[in-house]
Amino acid sequence: MNLRKKAAKGVVWSIIQKWGRAGISTISFIVLARILPPEAFGLVALATVFTAFVEIFLDNGFTAAIVQREDLEPEHLDTAFWTSVLMGVILTVVGILLSGFVASLFKEPDLEPILEWLSVSFVIIALSSTQVAILQRELAFKSLAARSLAATAVGGIVGVGMALAGFGVWSLVGQTLANAVAAAIVLWRASNWRPGFRYSGKHFKELFSFGISIIGNKILVFFNRRTDDFLIGYYLGPTMLGYYTIGYRLLLVLIRVATNIINTVAFPTFSRLQDQPEKMRRAFYKVTQYTSLIAMPVFLGMAVLAPELVFTFFGEKWAPSIPVMQILAFIGILQSILLFNGDVMKASGKPNWDFGIMLLTTACSVIGFSIAVQWGIVAVATSFVIAGYLVAPVSFFAVRKLIHIDFKTYFLQFVTPLTASLLMVATVILLKNLLKNVDLHIYVELSIYLIVGGLTYILIILIFAKQLSRQVLELIFDVIPDNRLRVLFTPLEKYFLK
Repeated sequence: MNLRKKAAKGVVWSIIQKWGRAGISTISFIVLARILPPEAFGLVALATVFTAFVEIFLDNGFTAAIVQREDLEPEHLDTAFWTSVLMGVILTVVGILLSGFVASLFKEPDLEPILEWLSVSFVIIALSSTQVAILQRELAFKSLAARSLAATAVGGIVGVGMALAGFGVWSLVGQTLANAVAAAIVLWRASNWRPGFRYSGKHFKELFSFGISIIGNKILVFFNRRTDDFLIGYYLGPTMLGYYTIGYRLLLVLIRVATNIINTVAFPTFSRLQDQPEKMRRAFYKVTQYTSLIAMPVFLGMAVLAPELVFTFFGEKWAPSIPVMQILAFIGILQSILLFNGDVMKASGKPNWDFGIMLLTTACSVIGFSIAVQWGIVAVATSFVIAGYLVAPVSFFAVRKLIHIDFKTYFLQFVTPLTASLLMVATVILLKNLLKNVDLHIYVELSIYLIVGGLTYILIILIFAKQLSRQVLELIFDVIPDNRLRVLFTPLEKYFLK
């Protein structure tokens, strides 16, 4: 199977993984949000400020290094596995020992036992990080999808079950631990590789020399994405952090649905093309354009429908999350497209470039968060968006230098999805005004907006962007193995071949 078809099939399984996981986790999250108070989500968000930072050091960047290496030896895998396990044990102990200090820092005594139990997940995650790297390297996204869906389902069932049984904030802790255990079990069953007892200092250095930049980049991503949580929790308290978390959580879910579908496949695919800049450039154009086709309508739709989404899924008690969600929608579009810039840098052997850009982004974000937090969670969200757009040109010029992308070609490919998305938004706003005096249930109202808005966007793309639509159709044909299923797309095929 050629790389194009293998990557295309990887996209399909990535869709199944990301959309399936997003669907399952969103359903369980909605149920938990209706049962638990904002303070519970705020406490766990505070705990994950600490746990997310510690998780960065679990595999020392070895996962990305294994995916990127052209010459991979058995000693690389064994060394990566035992290093990760050792780090998992050490970090679990460290997490338990520091839980009291972290709780006192936030002046939240209930945080200490939560942190102690969440720290157990470090060693569980470490047991399967090498299997994840191997499957990503082999573009075996079917196995990764099975792992993700099973883990999310198990975690959701445990979390909702505990919430209904009255366990409160511990429902969220149980969900996290159950998710980690289920993921590890499924990965070990999916992967044929088993660790040996070979540990090589030479192979450690080879992996670590690449992975150190990945670790540095992850640290910066952490500060970029978690400093707002820290400052809101510290200055405004867990309840306001809970409101902010809901708005941010939907952003992350939509990024996973709209972007990570292709992003998961992009890095290993780009890595295979690292010595073929022309092919990498063409692949880069395609993934950014395909992603914009999904990201722009999704996030602009999120901005215009935020009130209906919050009231429908979470309830009126989460109303303070609405403006946060509307503002963060605009960083969602940017992040969805720029994610591939980092993949190009890493695949080209320049992870330090990605690190430098993230350092600049993080500095701008942290400064913005520190200034904005005194005005509340809406101001913090606004500062996040401003910082992202200020730094975006630096990332663009870095990629341009590596694979010589053309300025005009790159930006013109976003005109069609942006125009169609704006027309979709205008249609939804018009429809809102027409229905504002009509007594409709909120579920019916949201359904009308989603259906009409979605159909408007799709029809505009099909009618005014035939060439782009044909490319998407060809991609679909690449990944549909059953000719009987392809019959469903025959009318579209005939339309584009006219």
